[in-house]
Amino acid sequence: MRSGIHPTSRPVVFRDRASGFQLLTRSTIDTRQTVEWQDGATYPVVDVEISSASHPFYTGTSRVLDTAGRVERFERRYGRTAPPRH
Repeated sequence: MRSGIHPTSRPVVFRDRASGFQLLTRSTIDTRQTVEWQDGATYPVVDVEISSASHPFYTGTSRVLDTAGRVERFERRYGRTAPPRH
């Protein structure tokens, strides 16, 4: 590998803004914000909108969608154009 062409990998904290979950890992991302970690050291921090701690797939929570209301709204807007099935 050629030297000087690869970004530097360093410890970085990724913080989930929705749940407050934090993960210390290595990354090449560049950020100016820092946070003090549990070991007392200061690391760069990247705020993310969603992670496994807040994503519905991983947490088991789901949003309820009003499918009946959506169908009725569609029919009101566009009418019932297809003939009924027999």
